[in-house]
Amino acid sequence: MTTARALAAAFLATALAVASASAPDTEQPDVEWQWPLAEAVVVEPFAAPAHRYGPGHRGADLRPGGGDGAVRATADGVIAFEGAVAGRGVITIDHGDGLVTSVEPVTSTVSEGDIVARGDVIGHVSAGGHVAAGILHVGVRHHGEYVNPEGLVREIPRAVLLPCC
Repeated sequence: MTTARALAAAFLATALAVASASAPDTEQPDVEWQWPLAEAVVVEPFAAPAHRYGPGHRGADLRPGGGDGAVRATADGVIAFEGAVAGRGVITIDHGDGLVTSVEPVTSTVSEGDIVARGDVIGHVSAGGHVAAGILHVGVRHHGEYVNPEGLVREIPRAVLLPCC
């Protein structure tokens, strides 16, 4: 019994360690953040994967609700990357404190190292990737883990468990 109990305890400790290591960081950073498109409408929301390498949608796809397709800086930061990835334009902004925003597909008007303020135009929506023409994908990482961008622009309602049967 002692060996079985020790094995069960070790298994439980390992399972808890793996679960906590693969769970996304649910703490949203404290930053003034905005959608990169004017009057953005979410057409495909964030869908967290079950585990780090599992399927999911690690961002949100946005349709502009108005404006000219200008893509704006979501928050103050530094352009960490600007270039083509798999044939589509990508811009990544490092906001500090582990918060990074990437947008695609975009035709850039900035260069790596540029300092941007929230709301500055950084490019225009272009075509490519998994999104339809005119749609922009925005991904946000906090300390390397993808987080739901909607949590940065508005409070995400808590899940409510309903009684069964």
